[in-house]
Amino acid sequence: MSDALLIGISARIYHPITPVADIGGIFTRTLHYLEQSVAHWVLQPDALALMIPPVEREGLLQPSEVSLADYAQRLDGLVLQGGADVAPESYGETPLAPAWAGDRVRDRYEIELFNAFVAAGKPVIGICRGCQLINVAFGGTLYQDISTQVPTAIAHVDDARYDNQFHEVSLVQGSRLAGLYPGTHRAEINSIHHQAIKDLGRELNIEAVAVPDGLIEAVRWRGSSYVFGMQWHPEFMAQRQLHPDQLDGRPILREFLDAARARRRA
Repeated sequence: MSDALLIGISARIYHPITPVADIGGIFTRTLHYLEQSVAHWVLQPDALALMIPPVEREGLLQPSEVSLADYAQRLDGLVLQGGADVAPESYGETPLAPAWAGDRVRDRYEIELFNAFVAAGKPVIGICRGCQLINVAFGGTLYQDISTQVPTAIAHVDDARYDNQFHEVSLVQGSRLAGLYPGTHRAEINSIHHQAIKDLGRELNIEAVAVPDGLIEAVRWRGSSYVFGMQWHPEFMAQRQLHPDQLDGRPILREFLDAARARRRA
């Protein structure tokens, strides 16, 4: 494993709930963590997964002499994992409801991290929130709540079913995503998001849309390096026996890791 790819995964952030004295123990501290299945999805015989802790020179996080650009220089690729909502302030709006306020601290950290990897020409893949974050980093906006702002949309989240909630997507023919699945026009993916891309970010192409409501489900950057975002969770689908209509995430992971290898060789 001495020459294994080093793939960074952005951290989720747990912020202590006040008053912390009523909780006690570790939950009085800010926690940086990742969802286990994301790391297991990335781990391959020639790829290691590493969580990248948030660091910030100004703001609410503890300042550090280490910058996120240092991680971008040393690592081979970045996975932006799912989690809390993107804060509306991050794309120039105010929350329509308190529950949709999102995590502005995490937004600042992940946008800086994303920009550092793009500047270094390293590949980036975004899962669910990560897809939305990519869109916002390129100047796009989000629906703060699909059911409120797009009342004709299908159900994209069901808390009771969680990763057993599925719907169809249509792959944009001629796109690189469609090229990973020759002959496939539609497929089923899991759906665990109440927010979605509204206005598309700069230089992004749409590669998949939900059926039948047409909401954006996958995007890819037209720029000089690999940047791909998807609204579904391939790491959850990797843990189950898929039926033929469900989208296997392995071709997406292979493409991402191939891009990381090519960048390392370059």
